[in-house]
Amino acid sequence: MYNRPSLTEYVIARLITIVIFVTILYTLIILLTPSEYQSMEFHIALFIGAQILLLNSVYIGAKRVKRELKTVEEYFSGVGDFNNLDESARFFTREFEHINLKLIQILRKMKKKEYDKRKYTAKIKLKNRQRSDMLSAIAHEFRNPIAAIMGYAQTLTDDAEIPSALRTKFLHKIYNNGEKVEELLSRLLLWNRFESGEQKLQLSQFDIRPLIQEIAINLEEKYHNRKIHVAEGSLVISADKALMEIVVKNLIENALKYSEELVEVKILNRKILVIDKGVGISASNIEKVTKKFFRTDEHSWDNSMGLGLAIVKQILKLHETSLMIESKEDVGSTFSFELLR
Repeated sequence: MYNRPSLTEYVIARLITIVIFVTILYTLIILLTPSEYQSMEFHIALFIGAQILLLNSVYIGAKRVKRELKTVEEYFSGVGDFNNLDESARFFTREFEHINLKLIQILRKMKKKEYDKRKYTAKIKLKNRQRSDMLSAIAHEFRNPIAAIMGYAQTLTDDAEIPSALRTKFLHKIYNNGEKVEELLSRLLLWNRFESGEQKLQLSQFDIRPLIQEIAINLEEKYHNRKIHVAEGSLVISADKALMEIVVKNLIENALKYSEELVEVKILNRKILVIDKGVGISASNIEKVTKKFFRTDEHSWDNSMGLGLAIVKQILKLHETSLMIESKEDVGSTFSFELLR
């Protein structure tokens, strides 16, 4: 295997070669030139010619070094092609070969740092955009209930002679909107715990059907003239009861908002299904409805900042399961999850 010489070895070898070549050539010229032509001027001219040949050989070697140094300069100035750095490039000395390899390593590290910097910048921009979207969603969701509270309160303040029945109705409206604000705040705080990784499971064993039944009764009181049918069955699970209540309540409430007919909750083996016969979800939106702050344009119902199903997804993920959605537009939807423990 060929080992390249060092720069010192290369220079010495080149000089020795040139000196030997010039000496041989000088000697041959003297030997082959008749003595009558060998004047003082002849020897001076021959010596100058030898020096020119020597300097020309040194110049050619210097140009070769300059060419290699120019490659290094192009790398540092950004003119060189960083995508086609050649580790196997043939250099005439070991020093330049080592410089090439070290330079390539440095440039690749610089390129990786630049890529990481662009990636980090893009991530920051995405975070800022998401934060802006979140603030817009919060402002949008809080505006209506707060405006309603202020409107009803202002009416009660301005009109001291308002009938008792109407006063009671307005106070009920104020209470309902205050309850809605509290629910929105609770969802935000819960989502913040998911985002920061602070939410932990408090596992316990319980039968989920009584919990579903209790949630159904409470929602029927909230949504007047609506019916929720909880099918017979029993399922003892090991889960976080408070979080599981949020899951079931969100799914049933979404079903109530999607449809105007009966909502069914079934327990099949270890699977809980919430079924509605409502407007359904388009195929293009099924994968999106569980993303945070997603709001579909297909329906006008309140989506609670687009966090409801996103929270359900995160809670089920903590329980090592996932939300399944089957839906057809104008037919209905089935939201289900399976509890393996």
